[in-house]
Amino acid sequence: MAVMIGHHDAEKAFLEPWTSGRLHHAWLLAGPQGMGKGAFAARVARFLVTHDRAGEGGAPLSLDDPGDDQAGRLVAAGNHPEIIHLTRQVKDKSKDLARNITIDQVRGMIRRLHLSLSLGAWRVVVIDAVDDLETDGANALLKTLEEPPAQTLFLLVSHSPGRLLPTIRSRCRILRFQPVERDVMTAWLHDLRPMLDMAEVRAIVAASGGVPGKALALIDSDVAVMEKKLLAIATGGDRDNRLREALAREVGGTSNRARLELVIDIVPGLLAQLARERPLGEIAPVLGQWDRIQRTVRDAVRGSYDGAMVGFEIGNCLAELAPRGGQAAR
Repeated sequence: MAVMIGHHDAEKAFLEPWTSGRLHHAWLLAGPQGMGKGAFAARVARFLVTHDRAGEGGAPLSLDDPGDDQAGRLVAAGNHPEIIHLTRQVKDKSKDLARNITIDQVRGMIRRLHLSLSLGAWRVVVIDAVDDLETDGANALLKTLEEPPAQTLFLLVSHSPGRLLPTIRSRCRILRFQPVERDVMTAWLHDLRPMLDMAEVRAIVAASGGVPGKALALIDSDVAVMEKKLLAIATGGDRDNRLREALAREVGGTSNRARLELVIDIVPGLLAQLARERPLGEIAPVLGQWDRIQRTVRDAVRGSYDGAMVGFEIGNCLAELAPRGGQAAR
């Protein structure tokens, strides 16, 4: 598993109150999906169940300090009795995840909180993501946050904290995970995948928006190949619609939503490249097509979000930028 970045400030914000013995009982880990909030929650949980009641020794430690060896082995095996993890479950006879974290899951967690600690000084509840709670489950969680058991820490992962009950947010200390600066992301990704060409690294970083998890997903989606396909449409015009139809197939359907988002992320950089390469008087059409693509995506989000339609229309916009000899009739 790749080491995530962008956690330094959050780690410091957690370790300081732990060291002083004034650790808040509930933490809301808020930020874009893909920032590694779940990984950070797992590090905090492991740290607490492998360390003493408070920061004996004074100096702040790293969350990756090994602590108690026996407890650490249990965590690594996924068997530590004092770590409770709530997430959406796989449906019966299906590989799909349930729509929500259910009230029954929350009630089961609450029952476990009434038991005495069997190992160590802390119990940790990780809810990933708290956005997925059913309404009844959110209300049940709120009651527990209002009267928390001693030596119990709640880590609530949220991709959309504005959608949570205000009363839940008010019971938590908020740790915000912000997108990582472009230079830092570039250096991290280059170190992580040194076999990638630097031009490809920069394209991935630009498309990721500073979100490390998204950058890793983009690598797996093969950004360079997709860029070449889009560029072929923009330079050749795709007279027989073959490339546009192939693009529509690749990004259509629910299972290909990530690939469609990749295309949408790549297009601004591709258009910027085309604009740089063209005479000043030919830049306006490039900007016009970018406006058209934005309208297409916006309208699709408001409607049924037909990925194939969006992909084909993006292809149409790019094809119109091709030299006139290569454009197809539409």
